[in-house]
Amino acid sequence: MAAYFPDFVEAGIDILNPVQISAAGMGAEGLKRDWGDKFVFWGGAVNAQGALAFGKPEEVRAEALANIATFGKGGGFVYNNVHNIQATVPTENMLALLRAVTE
Repeated sequence: MAAYFPDFVEAGIDILNPVQISAAGMGAEGLKRDWGDKFVFWGGAVNAQGALAFGKPEEVRAEALANIATFGKGGGFVYNNVHNIQATVPTENMLALLRAVTE
């Protein structure tokens, strides 16, 4: 998807949704470094197919806090998860995701 970012900028797009941090070329650090002055990132709170679905609450919290710190630097981040949350996601992981934003 990142290959299309220059075209998005040229077309006047200034917000990206979804931000699937587990996809190739979509890591939080690289996105913010390379495109943080061009886009607002909507999503990317945690890896929905990794930590959220299969991790422990502590892992969800840590990943969420790291992504808040990265994407939130200088603004331009809407704390949100990318995909619909699957029924198999543990309640404790959802609570960790929600609580992280209030820290």
